[in-house]
Amino acid sequence: MLIALGVVFSEVGIVLGLVPVAIGGLLLLLGSVGGILRETEYVASPWTVFVGLSAVLVAIGVGLFTFAGGTITQSLTISADNSGIAVRGLSIAMAGLLGIVLTPLLRARLPEQPTI
Repeated sequence: MLIALGVVFSEVGIVLGLVPVAIGGLLLLLGSVGGILRETEYVASPWTVFVGLSAVLVAIGVGLFTFAGGTITQSLTISADNSGIAVRGLSIAMAGLLGIVLTPLLRARLPEQPTI
């Protein structure tokens, strides 16, 4: 069920340009995928999957941002195209970056689940 919510929130956020909804939906989706892979014992820890998929999001987001002609100037203002693809790419990249940065903090706080 959380995968379905992650897909819905990420799609709505990306399509409508709602950056916080897109970031939350993508992080929920990545966490759900990592959790499912851990429960089925394909991986020993969901955190490695989460970080790996977050890195993929960063690459996709930066690729979309630069493909659309988005640039970040010295004053950190975003000049983007009229279609908003650069902003959507930036929101995808920010979700991936947040996933990479927050993983050590969450991993330290949450106890490791015992194996079945």
